[in-house]
Amino acid sequence: MPEADWHQARRLAYEAGSALAAARREPELVPLARAAGRVLAQDIHSLHTMPHYASSAMDGWAVAGEGPWQVERPREDSGDDAEQPRPHAGAGSTPSPLEPGRARAIVTGESVPEGATAVLRQEASELEAATGTLSTPDAPAAGADIRPAGREAAEGELLLRAGTRLTPGRIAVVAVGGHDQLPVASTVRIRLLLTGDEVVTAGIPAPGQVRDTFGPVLPGCIEALGGVVADVLRIGDDAPATRDALDSDSARGADVVLSTGGTGHSPADHVRPVAEELGGTSIVGSVAMRPGHPALLRGLPGGRLLVGLPGNPLAAFMAVVTLLEPLLQGANGQPPSAPVAVRTGEAVRGAGHSHRLLPARWTDPVARQQLVASEHTGSAMMRGLAQADVVMVVPPEGVAAGGELTYLELPWYGR
Repeated sequence: MPEADWHQARRLAYEAGSALAAARREPELVPLARAAGRVLAQDIHSLHTMPHYASSAMDGWAVAGEGPWQVERPREDSGDDAEQPRPHAGAGSTPSPLEPGRARAIVTGESVPEGATAVLRQEASELEAATGTLSTPDAPAAGADIRPAGREAAEGELLLRAGTRLTPGRIAVVAVGGHDQLPVASTVRIRLLLTGDEVVTAGIPAPGQVRDTFGPVLPGCIEALGGVVADVLRIGDDAPATRDALDSDSARGADVVLSTGGTGHSPADHVRPVAEELGGTSIVGSVAMRPGHPALLRGLPGGRLLVGLPGNPLAAFMAVVTLLEPLLQGANGQPPSAPVAVRTGEAVRGAGHSHRLLPARWTDPVARQQLVASEHTGSAMMRGLAQADVVMVVPPEGVAAGGELTYLELPWYGR
């Protein structure tokens, strides 16, 4: 397959993820306590009005009509507690109506009795203890400090749309809306395949070796973008081991294989040729992007997908935002993300026929209106990424100082 344009590669990855979602099992129902980070599979509506009863917004007095008011007092306990009026309604009970000219103590969140016209704040009230007369220098407006039923949402009103990533605040609102469990997209199980004879996982590498940068970081990226790490496998530059890693029984248990390295065309690169031998369909053979152009996306037998990242670290992370992010958005039923327009604080050269993806930082971190590229942005360098706020997307022709380009969030921040 010819090299894909960068925008085309993202679109094809999203479509491949959407097709994966259509072929996978039905949505899961999960309790609210286990819903964080999952993606809604269906629209969620309120099961009742929110709030479902009129309540007090302050501590003070529920009053009916114009003041002054006579405060209701509880009768002495005569042993028949159910018949005695109380200063406060018990939790879950309906308070008795309030007659005009009367007042009743009320606390924040308590149900407002029928007939009440306002809540008089405690600090604004004057109570004559001897007579039980309540007054105020400034009469409250009708409805003051009463939270009406249905103020936040009507019964049946849409709370969250399908494709929404569930955060604590979103889970809280559906709990208030009466839900105990939620339908979420089934998890996208990802096998992480780390390749390379030269990779060491601890200590200082010897000449000809490199320290592993993928093992500690990619699982977090996968989780942030909505996938689940099914397993992690580390192999050398070996064709039989690559074949087994892509098509063994354990490999077939994953929806996606995310590999690092081996996507080039040298004798030591086995991911690309082995994937071709296994069959399936080439979706993105390579991408017109720098760094990261050897990245690939391919269908594997059984409806699975392979995302092949280049072996150079920065190139690989730029391929994550190019291919893995839109794939997981499609697989989770989320809308595709789009690069956000912004101005550059300095001229940035283009790459001719390819987009350049560069770690970048804000010159104005509060306003976030202008970007400059980080230093140390070679395809094997990590310092530029460590200093970055976002990924700058430079068009092939480049951009002059003050010109417009776009950016994407870093993959470990999720969406």
